Amino acid sequence: MSILGNILWFVCGGLLSGLAWVLSGCLWCITIIGIPIGLQCFKFASLAFFPFGKEVVYGGGA
Repeated sequence: MSILGNILWFVCGGLLSGLAWVLSGCLWCITIIGIPIGLQCFKFASLAFFPFGKEVVYGGGA
């Protein structure tokens, strides 16, 4: 079921959403200060392309 959901999501808007996150990640990575934000944008892009079957894990703070 997750494969079918991913295919439908990708065709119906996931491609545009993912490309927008990749573009914003590249723009953030231009500056040294924006690199951590840009890396997080790339993680959002992977979720935007194929969200079904993935798990979001919270944490990692100090």
